[in-house]
Amino acid sequence: MPAFRYLETRRDGAVERLTLNRPDTRNAFDDEMVAELTAWAGGVREADGLRAVVLAGAGPVFCAGADVAWMRRMRAATEAENERDARALAAMFRAVDALPVPVIGRIHGAALGGGVGLAAVCDIVVAAETATFGFTEVKLGILPAVISPFALAKIGVSAARELMLTGARFTAARAREVGLVHAVVPEAELDAAVDAYLAEILTAAPGAVAAIKALIPQVAGRPAAEVADLTSRAIARQRASAEGQEGLTAFLERRKPAWVR
Repeated sequence: MPAFRYLETRRDGAVERLTLNRPDTRNAFDDEMVAELTAWAGGVREADGLRAVVLAGAGPVFCAGADVAWMRRMRAATEAENERDARALAAMFRAVDALPVPVIGRIHGAALGGGVGLAAVCDIVVAAETATFGFTEVKLGILPAVISPFALAKIGVSAARELMLTGARFTAARAREVGLVHAVVPEAELDAAVDAYLAEILTAAPGAVAAIKALIPQVAGRPAAEVADLTSRAIARQRASAEGQEGLTAFLERRKPAWVR
């Protein structure tokens, strides 16, 4: 894994711990951080034995969205230059979203704009009860356009209309209510809550986890009859795999499967 300027990475056994490390800018995005996150996601795909990722932010805030200096530079850019910049940002979110292992977001302080987008591409989100969220782009005369596919997949159209059109900040409790967040805990208990999810993930078969993560977006929103062949092939392939055979054998023999360490 290459050295990064704005990201801190630490491998903890089968878990990669990634921290956004620009606390002086509230971990806001600029083009360099976007490039680093994209490169990091590419490296994670090749990591040996990886089972999960924990995504956090250094300092008092998880991620405040776009960096002010970056936005100031882009104000003078042409529409074509803005589009190239937006495409790079979209590629970054897709790269994180497509990781074959579960990504747990550890949210504290605030997740605003693109920070909400990062939360949306996490598979599991644990938030401090004092954390705040907001699709605040419209307050600045811009749009949460790039993050909208990921956010809509999490919160649905109705909540998106309320929260994206107003740009209002909302609480962790509200974020949980609309499906953006899965657990809300006191900030002092964030790490314990993340570790509890990790413990569950590490008892699951890694190949099965990767397969179902890839299958979910292919099935979501489609009629059952339309995806019957796809889902039947997916379960048949997994049942016949070495991992599936090991899981069934371990169950019948009343022992832990090989992937449980």
